[in-house]
Amino acid sequence: MSKTSTESVNTTAAAPLSAVKDTATIFNPAAPTIVQAQSQADVSQTDAKQPYHHKANHNQNRSVAQSSDVTTANATATMPVSAAPKIGFVSLGCPKALVDSERIITELSRDGYQVASDYDGADLVVVNTCGFIESAVQESLDAIGEAISKNGKVIVTGCLGKEADKIREMHPAVLAVTGAHAYDEVITAVAQHVPKPNRSQDANYDPKIDLINEAGIKLTPSHYAYLKISEGCNHRCTFCIIPSLRGDLVSRPIDNVMNEALALKKAGVKELLIISQDTSAYGLDLKYKTSFWNGMPLKSKFYDLCQALNDLGIWVRLHYIYPYPHVDKVVELMGEKKLLPYLDIPFQHASHRILKAMKRPAHSENTLARIKAWRDICPDIVIRSTFVVGFPGETEEDFQCLLDWLVEARLDRVGAFTYSEVEGAVANDLPDHVPEDVKQSRYEHLMALQQDISAQKLQEKVGKTLTVLVDEIDSDENIAICRSYADAPEIDGHVYVDDINAQVKVGQFLTVTIDDASEYDLFASYQG
Repeated sequence: MSKTSTESVNTTAAAPLSAVKDTATIFNPAAPTIVQAQSQADVSQTDAKQPYHHKANHNQNRSVAQSSDVTTANATATMPVSAAPKIGFVSLGCPKALVDSERIITELSRDGYQVASDYDGADLVVVNTCGFIESAVQESLDAIGEAISKNGKVIVTGCLGKEADKIREMHPAVLAVTGAHAYDEVITAVAQHVPKPNRSQDANYDPKIDLINEAGIKLTPSHYAYLKISEGCNHRCTFCIIPSLRGDLVSRPIDNVMNEALALKKAGVKELLIISQDTSAYGLDLKYKTSFWNGMPLKSKFYDLCQALNDLGIWVRLHYIYPYPHVDKVVELMGEKKLLPYLDIPFQHASHRILKAMKRPAHSENTLARIKAWRDICPDIVIRSTFVVGFPGETEEDFQCLLDWLVEARLDRVGAFTYSEVEGAVANDLPDHVPEDVKQSRYEHLMALQQDISAQKLQEKVGKTLTVLVDEIDSDENIAICRSYADAPEIDGHVYVDDINAQVKVGQFLTVTIDDASEYDLFASYQG
């Protein structure tokens, strides 16, 4: 079987013509520069000796060309070229930032703007930035510079927007700078520099075609979507500046979340990826307020939300979970096959001394015991996590503790990144910083170990039957590139299905038999 590799940022699949304005992708100015943004296929297929690094930060970069691919493909097939102003969009960073981009593009589209496919065709470019680590900051600054040089009219938003002085010092030509999730400010700034189109004067405007469905415009393929349930975080981890960028926890009322989830299902979404800064803390700030949805009372609470999402009858995948005790009840839902048995938990380290220095929640808990209990409740559960190596003060003993923990935990998916100073992070002032060459050596050691664990775990799936969701079709090779319940899009592995027939389509579920496995991917056959 041909073990095909894929790019780290997938292009979106074309939406049906009936959903002309429901899906878009953004043009990416350049290839990602952050090491964490490499895809497992890129590394494992191009250099077998290089341990694959799962995307530690779940980067979902989208470029100008990507942001307009689907919208343009469908629009050109159904309506004439419009004279409406076009806005280019570059979106950098995590899925939470991607959702922000989706909301801004949706609002701009409702105002009559179109999405540009390149810098030259844009009347203005919006760059949604990331500021999580220094390499992300540099990537964002580079993207701003490229947009200015190739277009000239640029508005900056996103996490790096908090550093407006830094942005303006390096790029004084930017027209406006806003912070993260500042939707209204971005819309206002765009209208100030590129006035809203007067639709009454646009002979090509057809309200029947230009309607945007309730789910809004998405920058993902039409069969899956990110659903952000809250913003901000109450924790003060010493290596992280997210609370200073996005504020404290602010949860959406549960009826609001469920209305969007239902709209996404009606738009054809087969998989919801639940995201926030701290998903398992959902509703804490609302004091678990009760709302009514579909005539039934629902508490704005993590467990209650998971129950309600299950009732939609589609895949539900949970990201950014802290291992609080109440997560055990959600794992019971997974054991009852009411949620995908998949948990994305950023453990970050295993040494209690380092976790305490990081000020991680639950740093004193026995996470190995909790993982074992989860596997007893739900034997099929898949756990992915990220880890920081080379945190200030990390000794060889601390690092060995992490390696020993990984051997015992046998996590299914692991990403890691070396500690880097981020302006404003408390950890910068901690003593005993680890030399860069030691950080890199530890990173490579950890990922080589995890590569072996991953290979062993995937080999155990050979001969089994799995349900997979088709993400892409390789017509030349006659292969369907799919994901199982164990695989989140763009950060985990794939299931490559051989010898498919013409009836197999993107967004379809298949039942396949696993024939082979590599370190990160599975290879399967489909009987039709």
